[in-house]
Amino acid sequence: MKKYNFNAGPSILSQFAIEETAKAILDFNGSGLSLMEVSHRSKEFDAVLNETVELFKEVLGVPEGYQVLFLGGGASLQFCMVPYNLLNRKAAYLNTGTWANKAMKEAKLFGEVVEVASSKDDNYTHIPKDYVIPADADYFHITTNNTIFGTEIRKDLDSPVPLVADMSSDIFSRPMDVSKYGLIYGGAQKNLSCAGVAFVVVREDLLGKVERPIPSMLDYRIHIKNNSMFNTPPCVPVFTALQTLKWLKATGGVESMQRRNQAKADLLYAAIDNSKLFRGTAAKEDRSVMNVCFVMQEGCEAYEKPFLEFAQSRGMVGIKGHRSVGGFRASIYNAMDLEGVQALVDCIADFEKTV
Repeated sequence: MKKYNFNAGPSILSQFAIEETAKAILDFNGSGLSLMEVSHRSKEFDAVLNETVELFKEVLGVPEGYQVLFLGGGASLQFCMVPYNLLNRKAAYLNTGTWANKAMKEAKLFGEVVEVASSKDDNYTHIPKDYVIPADADYFHITTNNTIFGTEIRKDLDSPVPLVADMSSDIFSRPMDVSKYGLIYGGAQKNLSCAGVAFVVVREDLLGKVERPIPSMLDYRIHIKNNSMFNTPPCVPVFTALQTLKWLKATGGVESMQRRNQAKADLLYAAIDNSKLFRGTAAKEDRSVMNVCFVMQEGCEAYEKPFLEFAQSRGMVGIKGHRSVGGFRASIYNAMDLEGVQALVDCIADFEKTV
């Protein structure tokens, strides 16, 4: 039986990225060594890292003046690194869910944090719209896609201060104007690679302005100077990221991904909206194109477990909602094709026939 991977992360990868990584793990570049055992200082891996950086810049449209880094620690470490490097006096944060809260918690260790707006009172079912960004803030932080609650900011905001964005789960899903951002970061295990590496895109002129000393491992400038090799980088995830970027470019880049992703989301949301058993949880104008969250209609809660079992019997993997909110979540990242979404839509329709 074919499996359809709707896991929120680590999540689906393109077959190309999986196969190329598997080949390299057995024999990297004809070297007779596994990718897992080659020296990160070798000219062969150095070429991999450099190509990954250049292709990342090309596919995303990163302008001059920005550096791309691949670091360990995931997005969670970036919650700390961002304020360590950028917060001198005050930072502004938009509270749209669990990950935004975690980022704010870390930032409070380094200075004043202003929560400009929050959708917490509505269980994070929408993106706040009316707020003022303090003009004296060192930066304004947003989480563009909220995997747990299924909301997303799908446009590049205008900000009077440097804009910092956690794009862990929607990077490369649409064209974007990188020049509107001071720093972009994210864990790679949703739309770029396997778990183990984080990406950072930072405008270099923002660095070196805080008054505190920064430990070497947490200083973006040190990592820039050492081309992401201040310490041993996560070699396998970097290689997988390169394969994903090659696949992205070959399939038409972020413009093609945007069309493809919208078609998938439209198909699935239509099935949910027309269902007698299910309903979406996020405000329609803020629905995520990456993570489709839904629950049983009121009065139909008894069908939750039977549907989950039914879906699993049909090859649907990872559709159970996050443990903190329950319900269901279908993560339809770049590598998920329309066939997989159609299979889930058919599953929903066939289950309704049994009720």
